[in-house]
Amino acid sequence: MTQQDYQALAELLFPSVDKTPQYYEELYPERGLKEGARVTRFAPSPTGYLHIGGLFGALVDVLTAKVSGGVSYLRIEDTDKKREIEDGVSAITNGMRAFGVEFDEGVTGFGTEKGAYGPYTQSSRVEIYQTVAKSLVERGLAYPCFCTADELSALREKQEADGAAITGYFGKYAKCRDLSFNEIKANIESGKSWVLRFRSDGSEEKRITFEDMIRGRIEMPENIIDEVLLKSDGVPTYHFAHVCDDHFMRTTHVIRGEEWISSVPKHIALFKACGFRVPKYAHTPQVMKFDDETSDKRKLSKRKDPEAAVSYFVVEGFPKESLIEYLLTLISSGFEDWRRANPGVPATDYPFNLKKMSSSGCLFDLVKLTDVSKNVISAMKADDVAGRVTQWAKEYSPDFYNLIEKNPGYLRDALNIDRENPKPRKDISKWSEVPAYLEYFYDEIYTPCFTLPQNIAPADAKAVLDEYIKVFDVNDDKDTWFSKIKGLCEPLGFTPNVKEYKANPDAFKGHVGDVSTVIRIAVTSRSQTPDLWSVMKVLGTDKVRSRLESAAAFYGKE
Repeated sequence: MTQQDYQALAELLFPSVDKTPQYYEELYPERGLKEGARVTRFAPSPTGYLHIGGLFGALVDVLTAKVSGGVSYLRIEDTDKKREIEDGVSAITNGMRAFGVEFDEGVTGFGTEKGAYGPYTQSSRVEIYQTVAKSLVERGLAYPCFCTADELSALREKQEADGAAITGYFGKYAKCRDLSFNEIKANIESGKSWVLRFRSDGSEEKRITFEDMIRGRIEMPENIIDEVLLKSDGVPTYHFAHVCDDHFMRTTHVIRGEEWISSVPKHIALFKACGFRVPKYAHTPQVMKFDDETSDKRKLSKRKDPEAAVSYFVVEGFPKESLIEYLLTLISSGFEDWRRANPGVPATDYPFNLKKMSSSGCLFDLVKLTDVSKNVISAMKADDVAGRVTQWAKEYSPDFYNLIEKNPGYLRDALNIDRENPKPRKDISKWSEVPAYLEYFYDEIYTPCFTLPQNIAPADAKAVLDEYIKVFDVNDDKDTWFSKIKGLCEPLGFTPNVKEYKANPDAFKGHVGDVSTVIRIAVTSRSQTPDLWSVMKVLGTDKVRSRLESAAAFYGKE
């Protein structure tokens, strides 16, 4: 076709498109950021829950932009309406918000957004794609294809029969590629459905190279496929939409999962055909886990692994800081050294560098996340922990919430035991553990259990409790409290000196630690707890005395 034919074809295909790409160049100008500032995007589809791999990728986007003084934005790629789920956008934005991953621009919720480069939802940008598509037709770089699904299936079968190294719509197999203007016009006037395809000038003999910021130099075959740009309903494919969006939103770095590496040649070809600058690429590793059955690495599965969904961590009550802290250990091998050198500094202040990110799949380990979370929670103030526990319980444990909200100060005091000191306890890894952890503080959920260690006889336990009840005073300071416990030892056959017991164990029934254990079990039904003196102060006189008496009576029946 002649240039005049291309112009006529563009008008035939897009009669209502009255803008040019230049209009959008002016509408979305260069951002004017400082030199070296990076513009990144997280661009999920609202086709399901937010995957932990998505949060992983979004965090890389946000940190890359932040470290460079750039901009990160959230774009929703919703052109595949068949797979879209109801309120899928909220699943994405709520998941990000729950763990403190905040974008500078983009979609903020269902029907809401911020920023000057929107709309940030692809279904609202169709006019932009069709404008660029019309421009490609005018330059002979795109054409309508009228092939039916049956014809495309037959094409694939012929390619397989021919032993073609590559399958797809290209070269001699692209039957609509060289239709004349009159043939195209006749097809359209007869009502035939069409898609718009890219007219590739790639060669099977040529290869392209590009620099991946994580993986280094990559060489691949040049794209030869005449990819579909617009589907029959005028909506773009992923490949075309993201090229237009990344250009007009002025994305400098496309950071995405390694599964997209194979698409780079077609994307580079599209960027160049449209006259757009090609962004830099960085392909992140997949989030993996060890399979319990095979001990092999595999991708986190939506079907097999509850932790694949970010909502799992919300329901379980992992603090947002814990999950982000842990993800950063996967994202960068240098994070843990930085954390040791910078305790207390927000994890998002980490000077992240894409080039230092590993290219191999990273293993998600719930056990390590639990350890990280224990450290994070141990450093929190009691008021903060109490507030977060209450908020979690209100949403996910209403019975516990009804119990604790009656006396917020009591909850805080219980959670403050062995906290806010140089070596805080590390008993809690997530808020869902708190009801069981604090069970003995609340009679409504407390179940007494007076099982003793094998080295302590019930009769001796009763004797200890009978004597301790006589001297118990919740107002004692810690030294006085412990002195009273030591004072019980010798008259009852125990030694107040642990070293003395270890030197001659047969001479005593036990040591002061065993006497404390009897009291601890009587009061809490546990052999290990935070500081017992502090526990008893929080429980109060009546509750402690009642439990001591109940335990003594129990051992008296043994």
